[in-house]
This record gives sequence, C-alpha cells and structure tokens, in this order.
Amino acid sequence: MRLRDEARDLPVRTALPALERALDGHGSAVLCAPPGTGKTTLVPLALAAGGARVVVAEPRRIAARAAARRMAWLLDERVGGRVGFTVRGERVVSRETVVEVVTTGVLLQRLQRDPELAGVDVVILDECHERHLDADTCAAFLLDVRAALRPELRLVAASATTDAEGWARLLGGAPVVRAEGVAHPVEVVWAPPAGTVRPPHGTRVDPALLAHVASVVRRALAERAGDVLCFLPGVGELARVAGLLSSVDAEVLQVHGQAPAAVQDAVLSPGGGRRVVLATSVAESSLTVPGVRVVVDSGLAREPRVDHARGLGSLTTVRASRAAARQRAGRAGREAPGVVYRCWTEAEDGRLPRFPAPEIQVADLAGFALRAAAWGDPDAAGLALLDPPPAGAMAAARSVLAAIGAVDAAGRVTGRGATMARLGLHPRLARALLDGAPAVGARRAAEVVALLSEEPPRAYGDDLAAAWRAARRGGDAYGARWRQEARRLARQLDAPGAGDGPQAGGAAQAGGPAG
Repeated sequence: MRLRDEARDLPVRTALPALERALDGHGSAVLCAPPGTGKTTLVPLALAAGGARVVVAEPRRIAARAAARRMAWLLDERVGGRVGFTVRGERVVSRETVVEVVTTGVLLQRLQRDPELAGVDVVILDECHERHLDADTCAAFLLDVRAALRPELRLVAASATTDAEGWARLLGGAPVVRAEGVAHPVEVVWAPPAGTVRPPHGTRVDPALLAHVASVVRRALAERAGDVLCFLPGVGELARVAGLLSSVDAEVLQVHGQAPAAVQDAVLSPGGGRRVVLATSVAESSLTVPGVRVVVDSGLAREPRVDHARGLGSLTTVRASRAAARQRAGRAGREAPGVVYRCWTEAEDGRLPRFPAPEIQVADLAGFALRAAAWGDPDAAGLALLDPPPAGAMAAARSVLAAIGAVDAAGRVTGRGATMARLGLHPRLARALLDGAPAVGARRAAEVVALLSEEPPRAYGDDLAAAWRAARRGGDAYGARWRQEARRLARQLDAPGAGDGPQAGGAAQAGGPAG
C-alpha cells in the first residue's frame, strides 16, 4: 500500500517486523504502544498490505469512525474504499475494503452470527486496557474460534497501557511486542477546590466542583498557550461547564460518544483559533485531539454498575483511577511539552485506585450471561477471561434470563433467547421488544425500546410518552440516533424467525412483561 509521507514518522513502524514475526510464529501477539505511535492506524494497514483482511475492534463508535477516517487519509482515499467502518446503525464498506473498523459490540454480534468470521484473517482488539465487558467477551470467543474452528485466525491485543503479561498468558503465551513513543514532558499543577465539595452520588456531581473546573479552565487559558482539553464524567457535566465558559475568548466544543458526526469531525481536526474541548473519557486513549497543550482533569469518571431497582445496568460517577489520570495527562504531551491541572490534591492522588475496575466485576451480567449461553457455555466456565465473572452476579443474571424465557431450566439458550441475543439489547429490553411488537406493532415497539436503550436528553423530560413524542419531533443528534436505532430494531423484527422458538419462562411464568 502506498501511504502518505506522514506514515513514515509513526514510531510503531519500528515494531512492525517483530509483530509480523510474532503472528507468523504464534498466531497471536500483545502490542504495547503509547498513544500517538500509530498502533491503531498504521498496524492494520501494514498487515493488510501483506494480503490479510483485517478487522479492528474499538470500544466506542466515535473511535471507530475516527480510526477509519485516519487510515483512509493515510491512503489518500475516502472511507468506504480499502478502509471502512461498521458501527450500530451505520456501515460504510465496499468490495474493496480490506481493513474494517468496528465496535466491540458489532464484533460480538458478528461472532454470534458467524463464529468462523469467514474471510477475516486478523482481528485487532484495540484499547484492551479499558477492560470493557464486550472486549473481554470478544477475546474469549475469538480464542474459542481459534481453538475449534480457525487455528489460522490471527489475534492482536493492542493497548497504550495494559497488563501485557496477563494478556500474553490469556493468548496462550503470546509474544509481547513493544513500540516506544516520543513522550514530551508534562508538568503537573495541583488545583483542588478551595471549599468543601460533596462526593458524587449516582450520576449527580456537586455543581460547586463543576464551577471550580470551569474556573481552572479559565486559569489555564490565561497562564498557558495551546488548546485546552478538559475531562468531565458525562454529557450533562459537559453541557453545564460549557455554559459556564460561554464568555471565554475561545471556541468551546463538546466531544462524547453521542455527539453529532460534524462536531466529532470539528474536534478531531486542527482549529483555526484557540479551542477548549470538553470531553468524557472517550478522549483518554481512543482519540487524538490536535493542538492540545493543556489538560484540565476533573478527576471523575463514569463506570457501569447494576441498578437493582430497575434490573438493568446503569452508570455511576466514581473517582478516576491513577491509570486513567496518567492517560489523561499524557494528552497534553502528545505534540509538545504540556501541562495538566488536576482538580484534587497530591495527597488524594495517592489514595486513588491504581486501575479502573474491570467491567465484568461490577456491571450487570445479564447480557454477558445470555451471550455465553448462546455461545454454548451457560456458566462461562470454559471461556478464557482475564477475570472470572462473580458467582453471585452470574447467578442473578441467569435468574433473569430464566424469568424472561431466554434460557431453559438447565441454563441452555432457548430459541427465543437466541433471537434476543441477536438483537444487541439488554435481555429485558429484547424481551420487551419481542412481546410488545404483536401488541402495538413492530414500529412502535421498536421506537419505545430504542428510547429505553439510550437515556434521552434531560430536556425531553421524565415522562416516557412525552419523551417519545419529543424524539419523533426532534431534529437533534439524539433524535437522529433514536430514529436510526428504531429502524434497526424494526428490521431485526422482520428477520426470519425473529419471534420463533420455545418460550420457557415466558410471560405467564415471568409474571408479565419484562423491563
């Protein structure tokens, strides 16, 4: 493949021969490369240049799109040629595509439809250090595929900062290949609030902390040159801080997984003037924001937890780990020396957790348990996982699956459960979709479930019917995603056999509709 001259300067280039030897000799490898070295973009192109068809799995939609755009740019092509991407509700590929970037969720769905991954030669699991449940499950399923169906399928676990030895053991003693990056020094400025700040509770963050973060951004703009990247836990906090910064002499942008594509493109392109980019954790390692010399870190993150009141997973606000704080600080030193303003004390820093909790240890496991049952391993005992699922959480998950008719008394997936697994929804929502469609029609059931699967903006209100009407009227980014997801679910309902199969533990046994 003929690449732009910029590809020659990517540090990961020096590690490519060792990576290719590892894959030729062992069939799998762990690639450790700091951000900015080209592990996400140059490595897939190099492997494809040798004749392989490569699938790159990213943890987030925004990262998948960005990686595909960057690779296409290196080839001086448009996305959809030799490089394409697939995320939920959007697929841009062609017959020419040899590198496809997908989300881990899309890869899971693909593995369940076609375990052999026909036509794929290499799978790269990118940013595996984040320990998302989908990525861990993908790794386990892929190892099963290599052992039983496709021993020639090659696997790469790639990350900026990861437990290399743990992943190497998981991949059967795979070689670890390291690429050195160009690290610019980053000065640390401790900038805690002067007064008392209440700790986060659920998704609630003390407005006093957000006001302090906004004041630190103003301070950074006054004291330092370059664009400012500010990390906040969620979309609501981004909007609130953006409002507090409305008068600053800089363009204020917000980047998160739900942002419109045009906004994402603006953030990931060099700006004409000075910018303040407010971001969730999507900008920790998956994305490169050009021009950043300053990072302001609120010290908060959102992690999944089980919402026992609803029987569904939810997000809660927690203190960011030291590993996450290092990743965030490193964003200031990608292109030149930089500075990070941390909104906590140096003493507090030593008490932070070293790493974020692996999602399998803290999240609702109903979806994981259903995928494991559909894979043929209801207890997940035979899956190669870095961390086993907690026994209590798995027992609770299997109880939910039995109640909604997804598994039988022995824990084996039912025909209806297999359909639920293919829908890409939480099992309770999948059950609601299948039960609701005959009652209210496929389109309306799909619209309501799409509304429940992603929390709408606060402006939509708390009333479900009012939020549904607002989404149907809305011309905002949420409304566009909602319509896209509703169409996807309606198409899934139209697929052959969507409502077929035994209903062990169905509506009568489960005590009415689920969710």
